[in-house]
Amino acid sequence: MTDAERIGMVKEIFSTVTDRYDFLNHFLSLRRDVGWRRFTVKKMSFDSTHRFLDVATGTADLAIGAALRHPRIDVVGLDFMKEMLDVGQRKVSGAGLSKRIQLLRGDALSLPFPDGSFDVAGIAFGIRNIPDRLRALSEMARVVVPGGKIMVLEMAFTPGWFSNLIYHTYLNRLLPRIAKRFSLNPRAYYYLADSIMNFPPPDKFSALMRGTGMADIETHKLTCGATYLYIGRKPRG
Repeated sequence: MTDAERIGMVKEIFSTVTDRYDFLNHFLSLRRDVGWRRFTVKKMSFDSTHRFLDVATGTADLAIGAALRHPRIDVVGLDFMKEMLDVGQRKVSGAGLSKRIQLLRGDALSLPFPDGSFDVAGIAFGIRNIPDRLRALSEMARVVVPGGKIMVLEMAFTPGWFSNLIYHTYLNRLLPRIAKRFSLNPRAYYYLADSIMNFPPPDKFSALMRGTGMADIETHKLTCGATYLYIGRKPRG
C-alpha cells in the first residue's frame, strides 16, 4: 500500500465512524483512554507562549483536557478530517471553551505556524495514521519553542508472548466483533488493530524521535504497556 492509498483509507474510514467515534473509543478501551489523556496533560508545562498545539486532534479530547487542566493557556487543534472537527467544535462549545480553543483543518506534515509558536505540541492516537512519521515529528519540533515539549500518546503492541497473545486476540477477534454492533464501518477497527500491531516498539519509536534532534526522551508505560506516552524536548540551542 502506498502512502497515498493509506491516507485515502484513513480518510474514508474515519469519515464514516465519526458519530460513534468517542463512544467506541471509551467502550473499547474500558475508558482507559480518558485516564491516558489525563496523565498526558498533567505532564505538560507552559512557560513561554502559553499555547498548546494538538495535532490530529480528532474530536478534540486532548485539546479540551489541556485547556481544562491549564486554565491560562490557549489551544489550537488541527486535523485533516472536517467530520471530526465538526464534532470537536460542538464539544468545545459545550465545554464553554470556544474563546480558548481554535480548531483548524490542516496537514500534520506541513503545520501552518511559524517556528516557536507553542510551548507544547502533542498528538494522541494519531501518529500511527501518518505514514511519514519522521516529518510529522520534525514539524511538531519546529513549531515549539527551544526547550519546549513534543508529546506522543500512542497504543503499543507490548513485548512478551503472553501479553501479545491476549492483545492479539482482543485486537483481531473481540474488537472487530464488538465494533460491528455499533459502527457503520467496522473496517475501521480492523485497520485499528493492524495499525497498532505494526507500530514501532517503544525503543524504536524513541530512536525515531531522537532522529529529529529531540533530546531527553522519556517513555511512560501506561496500563501494562497497552499505551505509551513519549516526551521529547527541543534543544535550547
